[in-house]
Amino acid sequence: MAVGVLALQGSFNEHIAALRKLGVKGVEIRKPEQLEQVGSLIIPGGESTTMAKLAEYHNLFPALREFVKLGKPVWGTCAGLIFLANKAVGQKTGGQELVGGLDCTVHRNFFGSQIQSFETQLSVPELAAKEGGPETFRGVFIRAPAILEVGPKVEVLADYPVPSGKLFDSISALEAPQENAGSEKKVIVAVKQGNLLGTAFHPELTADTRWHSYFLKMTSEVGEEASSSISVAGGEDTSSNEQLGNDLPIYQ
Repeated sequence: MAVGVLALQGSFNEHIAALRKLGVKGVEIRKPEQLEQVGSLIIPGGESTTMAKLAEYHNLFPALREFVKLGKPVWGTCAGLIFLANKAVGQKTGGQELVGGLDCTVHRNFFGSQIQSFETQLSVPELAAKEGGPETFRGVFIRAPAILEVGPKVEVLADYPVPSGKLFDSISALEAPQENAGSEKKVIVAVKQGNLLGTAFHPELTADTRWHSYFLKMTSEVGEEASSSISVAGGEDTSSNEQLGNDLPIYQ
């Protein structure tokens, strides 16, 4: 089956373009009933509060939660990671509704505002083992969240060093006791738990499609028909968008 991409706001076009490079059709999802057409789903980066309001307006949250509960693969990038988290802190007054399912606590905008966005080379040994290529990945962080805590069943795929003071300021938002401060700590920026994948950065804004390939293999592991659908999808795209304009730059 095709891969759904939640197309309420954010970098959904870039995800669809990355899937197309791998010969897989991406389907824009805006309504609950459209989820029945796909076997997996990507929730892209964007403005998480805006995305949540639009999802609530279209009554998508019950269908998204059911999609997760059915064990279908879901990948959240940046704002999508916030959606999948069981708990989010650092939110605006009133917070936002979450899909949940990923046993972690995410700090929204952990790395700061738009002007504090950055790129860095992340160590990704698990990704390299599965997909080949270098053991680093160019992480593009734009008003990015970070994962502060994970449950025992969550596999950490990448982390990033931060000054201990910044981390402890964020942990205080969890009302958790602070440990003795060191010079540097790490926050988690990529995780996997069963059918769920989460990245705090934007793989869709790079020319490296290994995270998309990794997610497609997760999809193939879930259903017997998924692996064959990926191989026969080819480069054909019958969606209404013949050419996809990029809302955000693709970093080479």
